[in-house]
Amino acid sequence: MSMAGNLRKVTSLGRVGGLRKVARLARRRPRVDLSHPARSPLGSSVVNCVTYRDGVRAPAGVDLVDAVERVRKNRDGFVWLGLHEPTNQEFAGIAELFDLHPLAVEDAIEAHQRPKLERYGETLFAVFKTVCYVEHEELTATSEVVNTGEIMVFVGHDFVITVRHGRHGSLGPLREELESAPQQLAQGPAAVLHAIADHVVDDYLNVTDSVQSDIDLVEMAVFAENGARVDAGRIYQLKRELLELKRAVVPLSRPLEDLATRPIRVVDAEIQAYFRDVSDHLLRVKEQIAAFDELLNSILQAHLAQVTVAQNEDMRKITAWAAIVAVPTMVCGVYGMNFDHMPELHWRYGYGMVIGVISVACLVLHRGFRRNGWL
Repeated sequence: MSMAGNLRKVTSLGRVGGLRKVARLARRRPRVDLSHPARSPLGSSVVNCVTYRDGVRAPAGVDLVDAVERVRKNRDGFVWLGLHEPTNQEFAGIAELFDLHPLAVEDAIEAHQRPKLERYGETLFAVFKTVCYVEHEELTATSEVVNTGEIMVFVGHDFVITVRHGRHGSLGPLREELESAPQQLAQGPAAVLHAIADHVVDDYLNVTDSVQSDIDLVEMAVFAENGARVDAGRIYQLKRELLELKRAVVPLSRPLEDLATRPIRVVDAEIQAYFRDVSDHLLRVKEQIAAFDELLNSILQAHLAQVTVAQNEDMRKITAWAAIVAVPTMVCGVYGMNFDHMPELHWRYGYGMVIGVISVACLVLHRGFRRNGWL
């Protein structure tokens, strides 16, 4: 064998050894819910690696490479490998084992992608934006309402690889739910893809319900007695967070439509009917977001109108008081001029008469302004 051939063989064996090490970590590590800040004490990106046959989890004890070889040899079952924010080094051997396209691998590692569905030969690559509602005691102009993450899914005839980015959107509960329904898992990797899509869209529905509560509170505050004093920054913050939710939801329509209607080799026609149901749920979320956006626009316009009315009322009050103050100012200004021949200048009751005239004039003006709603 040539030196180049020996080098390729050594490199291949090294990569396989790295894959076996990753698989051992997946078997040994305890289940960790990565929705919490703490990561695995092992520091590995592998969350879980399981083989399913006829919808049932196969016994542990086989590493990733052997599991893939057995599945492909027997043409029975599939492998589900779950990862959380893998590095280039951790994903390199996996990409080679499953023959993943370099562009899809780059997207899975770098993240920050739009929801999409791409086909690379016999492999599907789907991107979902996950969202979660951030609890807060009181909505302010800087409150974070919606937090987003990503789930990338590689789907082949005999494997599913999920790559998750972000602190929320753990797929552990979803995996347990699927394992409790073997008849669904028995339909293959496409069933896992449907379950993930359904899980993500259900989270959208939960988040929109929570956002609606925030919008209702802001609406009540704006239309309260002192609505003009509401901080407009709260409304703008809700619109910004709603835009973040819209960026996660709207682009997903086309991928779900493709999964529900277009013929795809790794997705059976029976599974496509379930994708149509998910697409209907997504349409409901889109309609809610559009309605929220219109409602926030109306609330903002109403708030600005209230502020304008309040400013006009303040200006009318200031003008009314200025008119009242102008009467004594004018009279006192006249009598403050240094002329010898002034009316009633040397009369004993002149001072009292002037004060009385000023008081009567001010009372008449005050009563007239109150009657007209200026005071």
